[in-house]
Amino acid sequence: MIDVVRQDIRAGLLMEKSDHCIHPARKSVKPPKRIVDQNGKAVFGTFESEFETLNLLDLKHPTAAPDLFNRLRLTLWEAMEVNLKEGVLLAAICDMGLFGKILNVFWDRRTNRIYRFEKSISSSETGIAPCLIGRTIALARTDSSEIRYVNEFEHGRASVTGRHRENHDELEYDFQLEKICEPSIVSIPFGKNRPLYSEKVLFKVKGSITVNGEKMTADEHTTAIIDDHRGYYPRKMHYDWVTSMGLTDNGYLGVNLARLLHLDVSLLTSSREPPIFCPFVRGNCSTAFFGSGKLIYTLLYVRGNCSTA
Repeated sequence: MIDVVRQDIRAGLLMEKSDHCIHPARKSVKPPKRIVDQNGKAVFGTFESEFETLNLLDLKHPTAAPDLFNRLRLTLWEAMEVNLKEGVLLAAICDMGLFGKILNVFWDRRTNRIYRFEKSISSSETGIAPCLIGRTIALARTDSSEIRYVNEFEHGRASVTGRHRENHDELEYDFQLEKICEPSIVSIPFGKNRPLYSEKVLFKVKGSITVNGEKMTADEHTTAIIDDHRGYYPRKMHYDWVTSMGLTDNGYLGVNLARLLHLDVSLLTSSREPPIFCPFVRGNCSTAFFGSGKLIYTLLYVRGNCSTA
């Protein structure tokens, strides 16, 4: 599987040389204002910029349950992965309808130790941002934990702060993010009118994290990805997920690889077209969203020190 990914990533890095070969239906387009239209139908596709309104609760019959249960079936989450020289942080807020979750995980690459902080909370205590523009806020807080996102993606920036204390371990962080590539924004189907919305953006990072009293500060090599996900997941759901990002000799690179066992790729592809959903190139920045069978992945690539903010 990894060899296939490597081959397709190489192909993705050559997108700007083969753009004329890409089927028009695969290319990113300007999004409508709303992801659900006035008739309750989802908009599927790949998009150049953020939706103003992610009104997924307005969908008609996204699941077999009556529409009045949409709020309980919709899963919302915003996650950040930060790659520092000392380790990697995952910070996520999730609202799964019946309950929510605060998750902070830090892997110390020097000791190979994983610090895992997790807190289940009620759905009413979980505030997912309505969209990713206009300084919208995602916030979840308890006495021992907190994550706060301030989203200004239309200006190419975001800030994320958090803290968590559990047993004898404690962490705290404050990061400011600056976009360095075009976003990958997709609405893909779990079913006929059952979308999975996802946006991923690669950032440069300023700020620091403190773990058990040790402060680790971002430098010019520190990178991050924010991953915003919203959708009506099946009751029985499984996916395998790997992500990585960093500064290479040729520029910044971010990769997100997932195997979604319930994704209905047939609704987006035909047997005569290559499985490329979302190539997007502007200046030195390239973004691609690929799919092959049940395997999908996102490539965020920047040659040199390109910034689109």
